[in-house]
Amino acid sequence: MHVDTLNAYQTASRKTWGLIHTDHAIVYPTLGLTNEAGEVAGKIKKIFRDRAGVISDADREALKYELGDVLWYLAQICTELDLTLEDVASANLTKLYDRLERDKIGGDGDNR
Repeated sequence: MHVDTLNAYQTASRKTWGLIHTDHAIVYPTLGLTNEAGEVAGKIKKIFRDRAGVISDADREALKYELGDVLWYLAQICTELDLTLEDVASANLTKLYDRLERDKIGGDGDNR
């Protein structure tokens, strides 16, 4: 489909939109997790952009607090799903070690 202007795109794209009600306890921590993960990524980006990848003690301290925020939101999501952080960590290591043993640690896809 050809679009002549961004306004035309905006109008046309609205046909595919629908209001999704998010009145559920998992929504807020999920949005928070993505926001905090973005903050971590932004700090890392600036370390490489502005300081050639040299991580200072101040950077490490700032990242520690941002990662703590990521952990907090992850813990809330786990709680809403009736999972523990230990359940998630154990399942992740099981998955990764299985891939390692099968020489599938790299590549794409969840089921490799």
